[in-house]
Amino acid sequence: MKKEDVRVCILRVGGTNCDVETKRAFTELGVRAKVYHINQVLKQRVLQNSEALVIPGGFSYGDYVRAGAILAKGLLAKLGKDLERFIDEGKPVLGICNGFQVLVEAGLLPGFNGMGSHPEAALATNIPVGYRCRWVYLRHENRGNCVFTSKVSRGAVLKIPIAHAEGRFIFPRDKERRYLEKLYENDQLVFRYCDEDGEYAEGRYPINPNGSFHDIAGICSPTGTIFGLMPHPERAYYGWQLPDWTRMGSPPTYGDGRLIFESMVDYVVKSF
Repeated sequence: MKKEDVRVCILRVGGTNCDVETKRAFTELGVRAKVYHINQVLKQRVLQNSEALVIPGGFSYGDYVRAGAILAKGLLAKLGKDLERFIDEGKPVLGICNGFQVLVEAGLLPGFNGMGSHPEAALATNIPVGYRCRWVYLRHENRGNCVFTSKVSRGAVLKIPIAHAEGRFIFPRDKERRYLEKLYENDQLVFRYCDEDGEYAEGRYPINPNGSFHDIAGICSPTGTIFGLMPHPERAYYGWQLPDWTRMGSPPTYGDGRLIFESMVDYVVKSF
């Protein structure tokens, strides 16, 4: 498939943010990205005519009940069959921040047994409690399964910002070790919080900004085509978005976030 023919659906509902920034990132890469309200997706058969789906950040429906829960249930109820077909065709699904929360609430991540009927994990209230908006370091752990990080070397350290109040990744306490082993066995672990030198946070705040189990910042599905992460790569797409670029004299052309979008587009071009 030619890059200019790739169509990316960026989902929007009440409370979504960074959808325009996400669209700009894809447009910069030469693909056809468009922001659609969920009602448009339902009426216009958008999923059937798209090669990729992105659920951006924000506070969908005010994050009432739990972060991402209402949108997750709405997607399953209104788009369940279409979404399942979309995923079965190997088309990529990216969830950023609130989008990651949605994918977990919908049972799509970690998705140990495919599209689940109930969540296997949760993104809970930060510890320490409070909204975090800061730049963090991420160590790339994936061995090649995740299609969204094909442009990132294993062990590489990326610098990308977070902005959330409920980003603490957890498993049920009685299943923590077993599920963590599955993440490693299936090559589903993608990013862990670390320091600038790539040393794992080991739960240390603020290197681990939210208390996530095993410093987990992002995971993918067993197929590698569904990916969720709490940091915002669209806010680290350009070099001028870096908080300290003035120390460099002039900003680099791109930031680390670009690698995620570039990897996703590369996969679509090669696969469809």
